[in-house]
Amino acid sequence: MKLIELVDILQQTHQVMNRRASQAIDISLVVRNWLFGCYIVEFQQNGEDRAQYGAKLIVGLSEQLRKAGVPGCSVSNLRSFRQFYEGYSQIRQTLSGEFDLDENTLFSSSGQTANLSTRAITVIASHFKLSWSHYLILLGIKNPEERHFYEIEVAAAGWTVRELERQISSALYERLALSRDTEQVRQLANQGQIIESPRDAVKDPYVLEFLGFKEETIYSENELETAIINKLEHFLLELGKGFLFEARQKRFSFEEDHFYVDLVFYNRLLRCYVLIDLKLGKLAHQDLGQMQMYVNYFDRFVKTEDENPTIGIVLCKRKKDALVELTLPKDANIFAAQYQLYLPSKEELKRQIEQVVMDAENPEGESE
Repeated sequence: MKLIELVDILQQTHQVMNRRASQAIDISLVVRNWLFGCYIVEFQQNGEDRAQYGAKLIVGLSEQLRKAGVPGCSVSNLRSFRQFYEGYSQIRQTLSGEFDLDENTLFSSSGQTANLSTRAITVIASHFKLSWSHYLILLGIKNPEERHFYEIEVAAAGWTVRELERQISSALYERLALSRDTEQVRQLANQGQIIESPRDAVKDPYVLEFLGFKEETIYSENELETAIINKLEHFLLELGKGFLFEARQKRFSFEEDHFYVDLVFYNRLLRCYVLIDLKLGKLAHQDLGQMQMYVNYFDRFVKTEDENPTIGIVLCKRKKDALVELTLPKDANIFAAQYQLYLPSKEELKRQIEQVVMDAENPEGESE
């Protein structure tokens, strides 16, 4: 082994252990904040002098902790700790059952905290995978099922805080829920986004606000494509799990004619090519026919035997579902999806989800 190789190994080891140390510090802060929230809630519920403090408890507590030199305990932070504990209070049951702690309190009769062992702290820590900054963002989501979905996705995809904020702002949960039945919506909340079929990999609509185009802006398909390439990292985040970029304007020739696929991706989870064609205006049946030809070519001449059939997505500004259903066979791996250049209204998406659930539960439109 050369000296330079030894230096490289030591450098890599340092970086790995540094990351582990940072993660450990992050989780320790999360556990601390959960315990702070737990003790505050218990004091408010069981403390002998709780009536003396009343609504002023948090303000007074913040001042006392500041004087005691405990960092990060502003009034707003203490309220967040309490909310955090209330959102994850089920962890208590695990502690009470496994360590024979009082079901109602982690305080001892002397007013001191229960003797939480290192193993008990480890159990608490095992319930948390994200940084405190992530949990602060998640606390802003009132729907527990939606909050749990994003928690799963952050842990799986490693989203930064900014990426998490963007996915929430773009109503990822609601958009995915729109294309699912009631049981699949529950699955989203419990397991996150599972990619098992071509339909799972497609959103409708796609939100491309990061391109910086205004709705009234006049632009060409080439300008739209160029903007996507320039913001490829953002576009991959919007596409979702497992997508890898392969080519732009991928050329193939057939009987002396040349054809160009706007964007070619590969999805490693589905193990197949994903072709995307961009259309500025209203979707026409010819657009779907063209994509069918692209998909057929890739299936016959590009994909290997052990890879799954190619997926085609026509990304358009406007479409009519009736036209898509009439043009494409039911088992086609081709999808038409709209794109929009602004963040969607979550209220409108939620209303659409509620309608989807109602339709699923009452498919015949029968009145009760």
